[in-house]
Amino acid sequence: MKFCWDYVGEKTQRLKSSNADLQESLDSETKNSTGDKHETGRAMVQLEQEKLAQQFMELEKTKNILQRVDVRKKSETIGLGSLIRTSTADYFIAISAGAFKQEGKPIYCISQEAPIAQLLMGKKKGETFVFNGNSHTVLEVG
Repeated sequence: MKFCWDYVGEKTQRLKSSNADLQESLDSETKNSTGDKHETGRAMVQLEQEKLAQQFMELEKTKNILQRVDVRKKSETIGLGSLIRTSTADYFIAISAGAFKQEGKPIYCISQEAPIAQLLMGKKKGETFVFNGNSHTVLEVG
């Protein structure tokens, strides 16, 4: 879970830094340019700012999902916040944040919307599922 929060924190910092850089570019365009070139430069910076605003909104949604995850809650059925060991890989269902290592093994942080998460949701230990043409078994749900 800490890995997921660290991922969100790093992404937040990157977006804030990009936003500051864009604001600096916008200020520079305002001071140094005139005419059509000036307007084009400002428009491009504003488009980038709009893209960043969208990324900030997505990041807020990600934070909201993480806040709903209760890793202390134990369930035999796979759902949001489940740590799953399968015959091929280990997964943590929360947000899409890549992989981290625990005891030397990779654990893939995936969102509920990920195709494999969709197959895992509602399953219990011992159940099997087919993903990419291969059969997988749920070995453990935590």
